[in-house]
Amino acid sequence: MTLGQQLNSYYQLTKPKVVALIVFTAVVGMFLSTPGMVSLDALFFGTLGIGMAAASAAVINHILDRREDARMARTQGRPLPTGSLQAGRSLMFALALGAVSMAILVALVNPLTAGLTLLSLIGYAIIYTVYLKRATPQNIVIGGAAGAAPPVLGWTAVTGELHPHALLLFLIIFVWTPPHFWALAIYRKDEYASVDIPMLPVTHGDDFTRLHILLYTVLLLPVTLLPWIMGMSGLLYLGGAVVLGVVFLYYAVLLMLRPTPELAMKTFGYSITYLLGLFIFLLVDHYLPPLLSLF
Repeated sequence: MTLGQQLNSYYQLTKPKVVALIVFTAVVGMFLSTPGMVSLDALFFGTLGIGMAAASAAVINHILDRREDARMARTQGRPLPTGSLQAGRSLMFALALGAVSMAILVALVNPLTAGLTLLSLIGYAIIYTVYLKRATPQNIVIGGAAGAAPPVLGWTAVTGELHPHALLLFLIIFVWTPPHFWALAIYRKDEYASVDIPMLPVTHGDDFTRLHILLYTVLLLPVTLLPWIMGMSGLLYLGGAVVLGVVFLYYAVLLMLRPTPELAMKTFGYSITYLLGLFIFLLVDHYLPPLLSLF
């Protein structure tokens, strides 16, 4: 294997698309934490440290799941199941990423962000992957706390303190995670069943899972209105959140009426667009009114 192929394998080990979404929500959290611009130091080092910690957690997840990944069509092409990388070297890579991320956050950002980031890393890479994922069909609900943390980490990276508005961002992602992931789990139900991972469609069936996707999506609608209700955002965000939420609800209802794996996958795809759009509306709403007031 060439050096370029090895580097690409390590890159794939970090789950770059997942890390990109994590970093994006963390950066939005940074910008929402201040009425002005974020300092370049906080933006650069905060993003770098949080991103490296997320990558470290992703690599550990790959290592711990490598046997199951080898038996699932969706994951059998990953670097560890194919033998492109070895578990030992991958673990060293993960530990190096984690150590450097903590050093950056402690020394160049602030200890609070470092501590919360470490808890999130442990929550996803260890508590979720080692225990929750195989212990309960509610794994993604409980484990979703780790995935909902990035905007809080971004907020604290700039301010050095927790704030109720940062917790609203956490709550949005926390409630969004189950319908997002369960839609994928319906599509991949047989694969999860083949490796004895008790995802909700495996243990309770598709109908039960679709109902819970709908219920969580209904709950998500008022939760996403909280930033406007609490005075964190304005009418621009409110309009965007309502439109995005109605479309998500449409997919959830349609999934109840037309229960096909293909529609479940479309719902999963839209859920990603939904979260990106929601945070973009938050960001634009935060900065557009002050810019318009200058004219």
